[in-house]
Amino acid sequence: MTKTFQAGPPGETIKSDCQVYYTPGSESLKIDIESKVLVLFSDAIHDLVQKTFSLLGVTTGTVLIKDFGALPFVMMAQIETVVKRAHPELSTEALPEFKEHARYGSSPGRFRRSRLYLPGNQPKLFLNAGIHKPDGVILDLEDSVPPAQKDAARYIVRNALRSLDFFGSERLVRINQGELGMEDLEAIIPHNVHVVLLPKAETADQVAAMDNKVQEILKREGLDQQVYFMPIIESALGVLNAREIATASKNNVALAMGLEDYTADIGTQRTLEGKESFFARSMLVNAARAAGIQPIDTVFSDVSNEEALRISVRETKALGFDGMGCIHPRQIKPIHEEFAPTETEIARARNIILAADEAETRGLGVVAVGSKMIDPPVVKRAERTIRMAIDTGMLAETWKSG
Repeated sequence: MTKTFQAGPPGETIKSDCQVYYTPGSESLKIDIESKVLVLFSDAIHDLVQKTFSLLGVTTGTVLIKDFGALPFVMMAQIETVVKRAHPELSTEALPEFKEHARYGSSPGRFRRSRLYLPGNQPKLFLNAGIHKPDGVILDLEDSVPPAQKDAARYIVRNALRSLDFFGSERLVRINQGELGMEDLEAIIPHNVHVVLLPKAETADQVAAMDNKVQEILKREGLDQQVYFMPIIESALGVLNAREIATASKNNVALAMGLEDYTADIGTQRTLEGKESFFARSMLVNAARAAGIQPIDTVFSDVSNEEALRISVRETKALGFDGMGCIHPRQIKPIHEEFAPTETEIARARNIILAADEAETRGLGVVAVGSKMIDPPVVKRAERTIRMAIDTGMLAETWKSG
């Protein structure tokens, strides 16, 4: 008896996704479609299914598509999932068109105040993520995705990278650990991912292995693009090796904290007060600053408590972090507001930059504000403060003439 393979989320209350049932066979491909929009889009859906099977090189069997408003890139991903479950030897891909709005780049020093986590197997959450203007969107392949859906999530994320407009947000992907993570890299690297998050980083060797794999893929594909890294520290060993991890690759742009796993690893529980994580977070900040990259704090898990979130962000900023994670779009605005520079910080930064400009104009090698000498790193930080003030609307682009 021939086995029927299935892909897609279970149940009937599904949004922006589909269920695919495929039975291999020797006869020409038969396509059945169930959809609430079948009257309007029957031909389009049929053509998409036919195209996807053709790209995969499969021309036989029976397929049933139960559509719940899936966009083309999602339907193609679910079809590829079910076909490769039936034919695991297949190496061909069914790639959607690479949209022009998905081709923008990133930079090492850009703002990373907020990074919004989105489970890689829930494309309904992807569609409007960029509208909320997080600094970064994380398409997650790790903890938020059940093991049975890892393959589908990988194809959905890959296709989303080619298809979706994230409105200028940095495009990040959190891969899995070990060999599964190496497979994730094979899938995502050719499709303009800006930053790869390495979970549970504990040694420099893990970062080096990821870096080597990424460079191998870029070279093989003939791609001249920059891929950055953000290792996540989530254990006692990772904390103690934070500096080595931070300096393990020239492509590292940030070091992130993951407190849920860290507190479990040291045998305690995470609290709002945060005494149990003070040492780890301080170590991470110092390791990142010593390496010249950004320290990024953990997520705040209580999405309903905005005041507690704001208190947490103030503490995060005071510890020296440049940003933190978020698990709901409603957290983005408070995070940005609390990371915004104060009027005192803006005034000081302005004085430092004006003094630096005057010193350069006069050919002086030393920058002074009043009687205090200012080092280049202080000037750089002042420039970042001014950029953030402009970004948040606290200062006009023409501030020097104001």
